Amino acid sequence: MVLSLLKQPGKLLAVISLMREAKRRGVEVEDLPDEWVAARLTGRVDVTRWGLVPDTEVVVRGPADPDLDAATAGATEGRWEPAARLLSSTWGHWERREEVVRALADCAVRNGAFLQEWHEVDPGNGDLAVLHAQSLVHLAWEARGTARAAQTSRAQFEGFHRVLSRARVAAHHAADALPEDPTPWTTLVTMARGLSYDHDRFGRVWEELVARAPHHRPGHVQALQYWCRKWSGSHELMCDFATRAMDASPTLAALPLIAALEGVEDDPKVWRSPMVRDALSVLMPRLAGEGAATKAQRSDRGLAIAALMVAKRHDEAVDQFRVLGPHADGEPWQNYFPNSRLGFLQARIEACKGARKPS
Repeated sequence: MVLSLLKQPGKLLAVISLMREAKRRGVEVEDLPDEWVAARLTGRVDVTRWGLVPDTEVVVRGPADPDLDAATAGATEGRWEPAARLLSSTWGHWERREEVVRALADCAVRNGAFLQEWHEVDPGNGDLAVLHAQSLVHLAWEARGTARAAQTSRAQFEGFHRVLSRARVAAHHAADALPEDPTPWTTLVTMARGLSYDHDRFGRVWEELVARAPHHRPGHVQALQYWCRKWSGSHELMCDFATRAMDASPTLAALPLIAALEGVEDDPKVWRSPMVRDALSVLMPRLAGEGAATKAQRSDRGLAIAALMVAKRHDEAVDQFRVLGPHADGEPWQNYFPNSRLGFLQARIEACKGARKPS
């Protein structure tokens, strides 16, 4: 964090202040409280005057989810039954199913004993097959790591591709077991970019997914990654995919904003483009009729905040933060900030500084 801030001349005094405070406390700069760092970097603002929750209440998780919490806790302890019950209840609720599968797949990467126990009891279970395939994709990305290709070793790539090949077989098995379920096809869409599917081969997988769930948001998010330049597409192909998705359904209006985040290095002006303006014009009325109960809703509000801030629509950005409350678990904080909580806190301060003063 310090090195990146030192590249911003306007932050030099703030960095010196942070370093002195860290030395005084006997810790690294990265170990200072996020709210303290945010105040030093962005300025001291009492965001509660705008109706926002205090900094100390901001968390990097969503609202309580007792069913999912119980399932992941059971999986961590090696018990498969809570996961099986929850997965069974998600049939037909495809975005919820995707959320549950990914959370349980994360558990399986850390401790796969519950999957093995489940397999011994009910080896032909379709939900188990779906979860097994996704857990292999998570395991593959764990083997690869998060560094760019140039910083990834040959051994890491070999492990990545070896596990993804197993995931492909497992996902097709899951798709055969549950022909109506789009979830295995989202797994295949995710896996396709790692195995460098050409456009025609990817298109065949994509057609299978949208045939089952035309506006499947998690699937569209994964496909957008395939179409970006760092994987198998280009800036233009990614933006075209995002725009067509938004045109197909307002539930996908945040896709162009994700494309803007991904493509800002290719086109620094993308945040002021018609694509982003059009996305906001579709997204904002839709959000007005929704809350922030799901992670997708929280991500859409966070992405809207990013676009609103660039457009200097600070009052509207504050409104979105007000709905988000203490939850910094969605986008863009989760995947586009090295410290999601700190990024959330800083953005709130900037929004309030630009907004009208509360009466």
